[in-house]
Amino acid sequence: MSLDIVSPFVEFAFMRRALVGCVAVGLGAAPVGVFLMLRRMSLTGDAMAHAILPGAAAGYLLAGLSLSAMTVGGLIAGILVALAAGAVSRTTILREDASLAAFYLISLAIGVTMISAGGNNLDLMHILFGSVLALDDDALILLCAIATLTLLALAVLYRPLVMECLDPHFLRGVSRLSFVAHFGFLALAVVNLVGAFHALGTLMAVGMMVLPAASARFWAVSVGALAAVAVLFALLASVAGLLLSFHFNQPSGPAIILVLGAFYVVSLLCGPHGSLAARFWPRSRHLEA
Repeated sequence: MSLDIVSPFVEFAFMRRALVGCVAVGLGAAPVGVFLMLRRMSLTGDAMAHAILPGAAAGYLLAGLSLSAMTVGGLIAGILVALAAGAVSRTTILREDASLAAFYLISLAIGVTMISAGGNNLDLMHILFGSVLALDDDALILLCAIATLTLLALAVLYRPLVMECLDPHFLRGVSRLSFVAHFGFLALAVVNLVGAFHALGTLMAVGMMVLPAASARFWAVSVGALAAVAVLFALLASVAGLLLSFHFNQPSGPAIILVLGAFYVVSLLCGPHGSLAARFWPRSRHLEA
């Protein structure tokens, strides 16, 4: 059994590349997902994942399946939508989640229309669902660079980000770091979604960001522990999903997200903090009785 687990990564280079890519995505996206969850912005990640589609589509139309063109296009589109949604929420009565939802629906429609007009169904499937088994050297370098940048940025912005999660109005009143932390964090989320898009596609990219964080919430309390557990879930799901994909001939991206979904269901049922088991069979009361 252990040979079956290890042998696909030993024998096939595309499996090793896929694993390295997924590990890089998990190291960057999972901690960002923890802060999205703590800031009650989990759906914002989903919205921004779709918001990068028009930029990636524009890069595709201009240069084909070019890594650099689609990355730059996705970054520009994602940052523009994040800034526009933030500006709308701060200058009108519309809240940020509602403005992001509006922008992401418009972006998704524009992106699909652009790809359909200039490409074919295969290209559309590639952009929507990714191609983690076809990552080349340039894509791996990009994913590793994004993971490194994300971890460094989170280390620098850790304190203001935690304060924003606890009391954003307090941080806004006592420090100018609120603006830097807010938009810096949105930029980090966009960068990680663009990176994950190359491996998992625009529809699945946010799964590596949100599901590990949501699962970790049932196992840890402190922010550091949440990030560590979320990364662990992301790495385990990457290995398990790739193996399931290899042995059962299933698409890799959905297999990885399904494993993350299984982790979430188990955590929801059995986690020690706030799960169904903790609520209906609290351990401390049982021991006291």
